Amino acid sequence: MALRVYNSLTNRKEPFLPLEENRVRMYACGVTVYDRCHIGHGMQAIVYDTIRRYLRFLGYEVLYVRNHTDVDDKILDRAAQLGVDPLEHARRMIALTEEDMAALGVEPADVEPKVTDHIPDIIALIERLVEKGFAYPSGGSVYFSVRKFPEYGKLSNRRIEELEVGARIEVDAAKADPLDFALWKGAKPGELSWPSPWGPGRPGWHIECSALSMRYLGETFDIHGGGR
Repeated sequence: MALRVYNSLTNRKEPFLPLEENRVRMYACGVTVYDRCHIGHGMQAIVYDTIRRYLRFLGYEVLYVRNHTDVDDKILDRAAQLGVDPLEHARRMIALTEEDMAALGVEPADVEPKVTDHIPDIIALIERLVEKGFAYPSGGSVYFSVRKFPEYGKLSNRRIEELEVGARIEVDAAKADPLDFALWKGAKPGELSWPSPWGPGRPGWHIECSALSMRYLGETFDIHGGGR
């Protein structure tokens, strides 16, 4: 019995063929831990836990990585509302998230890295993108230049011209293009931050899973999932 998946590039179902025989490497973007989990978090976790279990049933060895996003604007905002340290708030929410996942019967991932434990990996990846011309510093932040990557949007069958600024792409005067998104966010006075070649700041939302997946699975792997 083979696993068949829908390929949005070809618009048809195709057999799933891993990069390595009998081994599957998969990554799922985890919860941004600013609050208790909601039903969408539970659904995402169950979906990828089910995929992993089915792949094991088929006889594959599966290496599954799911991160904890423990630094984000939402976390900083919620911690400020509660008057608590943002990192301590994130740690508490991670513990509650793990309780919720256990209650749903979701098995822990093989690796569950936290973003704040991998700031050097994230900075190194941003530096590579800047060196290759895909990203640019501006005003203490660093942005990914969407139009420098012609295949952007190909997986979702959308052209760059059709894209709009959305929930995870902020309007910012420092950007060269409204569709560009932050890889590194320059810190405001008093904000949680880490040193970087561009000044103190923190990772942008998009770069975190890229750096963590490459750290534990390499630059190419079989399944990358997430939720919105």
